[in-house]
Amino acid sequence: MAEFITTEIHEQICHITLDRADQRNALNWQMIDELGEAIDIAERAYLDGEARVIFIKAAGRVFSSGIDLASFVQESNPFGDNWQDNLFPTTYALQSVTNKIEDCSLPTFCLMQGYCLGLGLEIALACDFRIAAERTKMALPESRLGMIPDVGGTTRLLRLVGPSRAKEIIMTGGNIDITDAERWGLINYVVPKDELLSKAEERAKEIMLSAPMAVSFTKRMINDMLDDRSNLKIEAWAQAQLLRTEDCRNGVNAMLTKTYPVEWKGK
Repeated sequence: MAEFITTEIHEQICHITLDRADQRNALNWQMIDELGEAIDIAERAYLDGEARVIFIKAAGRVFSSGIDLASFVQESNPFGDNWQDNLFPTTYALQSVTNKIEDCSLPTFCLMQGYCLGLGLEIALACDFRIAAERTKMALPESRLGMIPDVGGTTRLLRLVGPSRAKEIIMTGGNIDITDAERWGLINYVVPKDELLSKAEERAKEIMLSAPMAVSFTKRMINDMLDDRSNLKIEAWAQAQLLRTEDCRNGVNAMLTKTYPVEWKGK
């Protein structure tokens, strides 16, 4: 039974909920695995005619503060103690979950509130639609750790907002203004927090008026027309180089010990 992800189906909507609120829904390996399993549950429900739409949302005040650095750096990695010497299996394992979200047969909505950072935003970017509560803080802060968004964040952000905006967002690593995010097409709607679920349900019900296969084929067609999966390999290559740098080690340590600012070495 899943510990950090709950999956429930109501009125043909599969609600997948990040449920590690005491840790601001920071994503560890178990949570990532459970998220992939939840998508599989939704796929089976779709085939059985029980689900038409997926909502990915979160318990508590925060959608996700991003990757749980302690679990990835200080705890055991499923790819062994020397996983940093060959980062590709780790990156591909993470990418496989966001790819599964993007590739699933059902349209997916991400409902964001509080903070949606790093890997949390990469999950949101893999969804078909993003609805954010007012004052939601979004960012891809990896550059401030000496890294890059390598779980599809760079690739999917580029697709949504174009190269210049993508460079600005990733190079600065700072918060994305919620109004700009909507204007740029990064998110579909900004609503008051107490209207987050109702807005998603409103749009989901509109989609469910259409034939299931027509919706699924539309999703697959548009995704295939924009196919840029080879870019994920570029993300993995860049991250593999950066993770070995002194700057990355110092950036990650600063995050874990809260000792900012970092004195970057450029090596």
